[in-house]
Amino acid sequence: MTKTDLITGILGAGKTTFLLKYARHLINSGQRIAILENDFGAVNADMALLQELKCDRCQIAMVSGGGDAHCHRRRFRTQLITLGMQHYDRVLIEPSGIYDIDEFLDVLREPPIDKWFEIGSILTILDAETENQLSDEMDYLLASEAACAGKLLLSKMPEARQENRAAQILAHLNSALARIQCDRRFSEYDVLLKNWDDLDSNDFEMLSAAGYRSASYVKKYHMDMLRSAVHYFMHIQLAEQDIRPVIQAIFDDSNCGHIYRIKGSLPAADGKWLSINAQKNHITIAPVANGQSVLIVIGEELNRKAIDTHLKAQNSDPEYVSI
Repeated sequence: MTKTDLITGILGAGKTTFLLKYARHLINSGQRIAILENDFGAVNADMALLQELKCDRCQIAMVSGGGDAHCHRRRFRTQLITLGMQHYDRVLIEPSGIYDIDEFLDVLREPPIDKWFEIGSILTILDAETENQLSDEMDYLLASEAACAGKLLLSKMPEARQENRAAQILAHLNSALARIQCDRRFSEYDVLLKNWDDLDSNDFEMLSAAGYRSASYVKKYHMDMLRSAVHYFMHIQLAEQDIRPVIQAIFDDSNCGHIYRIKGSLPAADGKWLSINAQKNHITIAPVANGQSVLIVIGEELNRKAIDTHLKAQNSDPEYVSI
């Protein structure tokens, strides 16, 4: 049977960054894998980052959009059936940061999918830069996406500060679990505290065998209620020297809402692409081989028109649109 891993984490936690490293290990060890991007949104900018993995031992597929949760679930199921018939060694699934983990658990129990797949590991990425105070909705997502994890990983934190920050985040996570009446509690033994650049084959083998835990909790929100936390801004052409100032201005403008992350890709002057991954105090812009002209703004109480104002002021593409 094909092992299937789910990599969860709230919006902007670092799932794709980890997925790239994990997938490279599996490919280099000779395994034949597939990566399934499972996103409720109409656009998935992370697909561009994953294209570099494509080879004869790695297929990349995507489930996106859908008129409602049932439609999305049918598309997810169809993709798994297609992959199941190809008998991969392992399938890695990266869902949106707004995700009901029961979709994964339930669909894998449905025939004929249950004949082809078994759950390998559920790995949850915790952002070391997560704010100490989150809204009730974001705390719900943090807890519900970690509740069944076999292992937690801490992203974006220098090794010297990991242990102290991990204790703070675990306390936050355990408090959020209590609020949704989940009995699961995490300790430092549940977290892999290591710089991701230093992960070796033993670490990845441990993660691939981490498994998952059964956990129940009260579902305080339906996923459809949380989709307003993401807006898409497409057909953007900015001068490269303007990209960082424009993104920073959006973060700094309180009229735009409480923004957690801006990600996507934009065309570069040389005809190639630039990957954008930004938080308020850290903006990363890096060249990539492929892309799509889109910025995805993730946050709460977002004001799309206010964000439009910043982007339109510098954008030279007349087909600009935001949704």
